[in-house]
Amino acid sequence: MNYIAQFAQISADLIDESAELDFIERLALGFKALVETNDVTFILYRKSALPVIEYFDEPMKGGSSNLDIFLKGAFLLDPYYLHATQKNQRGFFSLEQISPKGFKQTEYYRTWYSKSGLQDECGYLISLSDDDFVNISIGRTSSLKRFTKQELTLLNDIKPMIEMLAKQYWNKNHLAAGDSDIRERMQHALDNFGVSILTKREQQVVHLILHGHTTKTVSEELNIVVETVKLHRKHAYAKLDINSQSELFYLFIDSLMSVEKYVEGDPLSNYM
Repeated sequence: MNYIAQFAQISADLIDESAELDFIERLALGFKALVETNDVTFILYRKSALPVIEYFDEPMKGGSSNLDIFLKGAFLLDPYYLHATQKNQRGFFSLEQISPKGFKQTEYYRTWYSKSGLQDECGYLISLSDDDFVNISIGRTSSLKRFTKQELTLLNDIKPMIEMLAKQYWNKNHLAAGDSDIRERMQHALDNFGVSILTKREQQVVHLILHGHTTKTVSEELNIVVETVKLHRKHAYAKLDINSQSELFYLFIDSLMSVEKYVEGDPLSNYM
């Protein structure tokens, strides 16, 4: 049986059995039959609750503490999450399509993404009921080559089937959403990060840096020269009592981890 036939058989079996407990594991096996991958992850975003890791293949490189960083705030900077929430996009995308220029130079990449072990990634963003959505990530660690154009085309071609299976499963299996507005509060905290300390322009520069922009792309986004970007960054770092992009990232994460008691305004007001 060739890989397409094998995937078709797995999909056919799942159509009538989407409520089965092993549905997600079997769908992951389907992807593995279709393309070479050693990291399939399903991340569920329900309402405004924190993301739920429904399935992942291997213990994440960096351990549970690295996964905690993602779940407690770093996901707000994830290219797939941003593509789904800020740009309201759904479909199949390679990481290269949606990540900012210089992604590998960002602190999000250096501090979290590189520690996950991923070398290349593609995935689906699929709408569910009640504005929920699921991110199905298909990844390769450094032991494998990048996805080829042919493989990406193949995964995109089966998108209608994957969307149907995902909606059929998750819309039937209503999982508890937990704290229903914590993700909304965290997003609000991010939007107001530094507002009580920084000037408007300094805050804009800091936010763009956190979202993965380089000095050059910050310059382009704000229509100011590179030297001015560097000056605003220098002043912002001094006010935040930090010296590097790495310290900015951890200040952002630490302030968001205290978001449980956050109501409104700058999360740094009480944190610092």
